[in-house]
Amino acid sequence: MTAPDQDIPPEPAPRDYDRVSHGYAPEGRAEAPPPEPLDAIVRDVVVNLSATAQAEMALLEARGSLAWHAIKWTAGWGFVAACALLVAMLAIAFGAIMVLAPRVGPLAATLIVFGALIALAAFTAWRALHHWRDLRTALRRDLAHEVGEEE
Repeated sequence: MTAPDQDIPPEPAPRDYDRVSHGYAPEGRAEAPPPEPLDAIVRDVVVNLSATAQAEMALLEARGSLAWHAIKWTAGWGFVAACALLVAMLAIAFGAIMVLAPRVGPLAATLIVFGALIALAAFTAWRALHHWRDLRTALRRDLAHEVGEEE
């Protein structure tokens, strides 16, 4: 069996309220870091400017690539929509002539062809509008919408 005085922890030291900092370090102010050499500061500025210029060039290249993609697809889908609309208008014209024929068959055929071509024209116009919005985004100066939107 151990002695009872060995199990009792020692009394903690009384608090020293003179060491409370109240915003100041108890041992005085911390040492100021050594001043950074001017050539190191200039080197950092040049490196940061170089990195910024490279980032700006990459952004301009990406915006140009997006604009080219949007122009290409807008023109493609717009062309298909215009062709489908032209064919649909021709179908209406030919269908109107055929309606005058004594049979009902040409009218139904004309309406079916007309409906299919109008659906194609609507789909391609929707795709062209989608790529037109991409083009507007690529060419907009304010990409972050920090200034009021023009819409």
